[in-house]
Amino acid sequence: MNRPEITGSGVTVKAEDLIALRAHLAPGAEQSITASALPGGFAVARRGNGQVIADSRLYINGDDLRHIDRGATARTGDLHVRTFHEERDKVTFLVADFRPSMLWGMRHALRSVTAAHALAWLGWQAVEAGGRVGLLAITADERFLVSSRPRVSGMLAVIGGLVRSHAHAISGSIETTMDPELSDMLSGLDRLVPRGAEVVIASALDYRGAEFAATLGGLSRHRSARFLMIEEQALKDLPAGTYPLRRSDGTKSHAIFRKGATTAGPDNRELEGYQIDYIDTGRPVQGSGGA
Repeated sequence: MNRPEITGSGVTVKAEDLIALRAHLAPGAEQSITASALPGGFAVARRGNGQVIADSRLYINGDDLRHIDRGATARTGDLHVRTFHEERDKVTFLVADFRPSMLWGMRHALRSVTAAHALAWLGWQAVEAGGRVGLLAITADERFLVSSRPRVSGMLAVIGGLVRSHAHAISGSIETTMDPELSDMLSGLDRLVPRGAEVVIASALDYRGAEFAATLGGLSRHRSARFLMIEEQALKDLPAGTYPLRRSDGTKSHAIFRKGATTAGPDNRELEGYQIDYIDTGRPVQGSGGA
């Protein structure tokens, strides 16, 4: 029996679309980068000096006096300071949630496709700033890992990982709608991501699992974590009525929306202290098409 092919705009993660995002970075983005299309921005400037002495040069007003090169100053009679190589590049590690609960959408794109575009947008900013990017993409039955690498080649490897993992997720969604717990899929990430890295998780954070807070705490002990919360704002605009639903276990049900009714959102107390940017699937990430 042949499987039905699931394709279409907003359903498929395409390499050419993710590559095209690079052209929409603002000139000079490598000096000062913010994600203007995403609330809160995303600073990826390098921090501090490295530890490997590269050279010495004449002192410039404002230089740190702790870096004075006494030998060069004594030989030349002019004040010199040491310069340093970066000890290591800034690492931005991207986490894409492509579990079954992410494989739906009502307007512009699937939640999973929106997550891929938002992560690619931030990834391009990171490499343009001279950093390294890596990827962990999670599906219902498999994890896809791309080790952190620098420059354009590193970002192209991440894009390849996003395309392959999303195609796998879409193919697998025909057979299963069960979500593994997010905490299980993130387990061991602290051993894959170097200390000092920034971890950006794009997800709706469904089915987090009982150990989610502990897993997140372990990951954040020597790294900074940030969330791109993928939302479908169109749900708030649905007219009153009865809507068919299919649950994660495959069973069918229905939901009744009443005018003026409100529902309680998820308990996000375990996310207190973390930066959260909210991304609407009904609006394209900057540079990916649309207004």
